[in-house]
Amino acid sequence: MEESVSGFKCRGTWADIVEHGERITRALRDGGAESQAFEEWNEWRPKSHERLGEDVNQKTAEQASVAEGEGEKAGKNPDEDLRTAGEKLSESYERAEKGDNGGAVEHWQDSINYVARAADSAGRKALRAVEDTVYRKVMTQLAPYYFDNELVSANIQKTARGGDADQFIFEVNVNDDELKDAVSDRLSTYEDSIDRWHVDTEKETEIAEVVEGVEPPANGGESKSTTN
Repeated sequence: MEESVSGFKCRGTWADIVEHGERITRALRDGGAESQAFEEWNEWRPKSHERLGEDVNQKTAEQASVAEGEGEKAGKNPDEDLRTAGEKLSESYERAEKGDNGGAVEHWQDSINYVARAADSAGRKALRAVEDTVYRKVMTQLAPYYFDNELVSANIQKTARGGDADQFIFEVNVNDDELKDAVSDRLSTYEDSIDRWHVDTEKETEIAEVVEGVEPPANGGESKSTTN
């Protein structure tokens, strides 16, 4: 592992970068980083039974997806918001006819807001309809697979085939400086006290052997992987 201001970098086989992600995840958990952001990272990080071009590709596309707008968060589709906008506009006219100019303006503004929310929802939906295909088919060919939230920023790239297994670079940065220092200290401790291979998912090595052709190590030895 290489450590720098930009993060914790690992170069090696799939088994190496899986272990790198597991060690950092363990260090984050030990450092008290339990949160939704931590769970998102834990879900995205590469697993022993996964493939970069399939599983990590899909997870990267999903986490890079355009976020939900206010209308979507409220469970409303654009058509519903447009109907509500029409109702608010009708109420605005009624208030105006009754001389309630304040109420008329208020309902008119509500109508505009619903129209804007409907347009926002429709736009986001249209973007999602193409972005998954565009990202998975194009962007991952031009840039590393990446993850980014308030807790962790990370990227993985396949570099070349070396010997019996593909080679990868996996770099992870902890975005909080204080937590990053704590993770660094714990990673140093793990190097001395925890055997190689899976820190948190040792029980998955049998699955990895079947799915990926990984040979679980004997007595802490390094594994071989055919992941690509």
